[in-house]
Amino acid sequence: MPQGQPSVVPDDGLTTRQRRNRALVVVHTGAGKGKSTAAFGLALRAWNQGWPIGVFQFVKSAKWRVGEERALRVLGDSGEGGSVVWNKMGEGWSWVQRDAQTDNEAKAREGWEQVKRDLAAETYRLYVLDEFAYPLHWGWIDTDEVVEVLRGRPGTQHVVITGRNAPGKLVDFADLVTDMSKVKHPMDAGQKGQRGIEW
Repeated sequence: MPQGQPSVVPDDGLTTRQRRNRALVVVHTGAGKGKSTAAFGLALRAWNQGWPIGVFQFVKSAKWRVGEERALRVLGDSGEGGSVVWNKMGEGWSWVQRDAQTDNEAKAREGWEQVKRDLAAETYRLYVLDEFAYPLHWGWIDTDEVVEVLRGRPGTQHVVITGRNAPGKLVDFADLVTDMSKVKHPMDAGQKGQRGIEW
């Protein structure tokens, strides 16, 4: 195991081992590419540790077949690492398709209720709440409630939240926050997404 030294040792009464194994809330936000990809990278590490993983996609279409889904499902079914359960909560790219907003809001709330039930039951060790920052940013789900639920979650459940415009209250609460900034993207020059890169 890497032996990095923290720059601060808090006076919290915890041993080094207790502090190391504390469950984290991780946020990947910003305008740059790679937020979900980074979260699925963490899921690969969790799978390797034998942890049960719950993926909840809040915006991407249930019809959209992303490469990470197939890979993690195959790994989850292999019997060699942790289990993987994949839940799709959205009906499409709802920031473009505003006419479907009401249905998407309801599905996002329904998805959050399922996450709350799973957290209470300690169903998974790692939760990937993919694109969950969007329903928070849009006000579909109350950020204060999310923070309180995450603060009170039992056990050692890690939660990773992705999406642009993560609310400040969530960012302040989270243990690890990465803001992916965009320097350049092929779409800026008119190139559409392509297989193997975007999905």
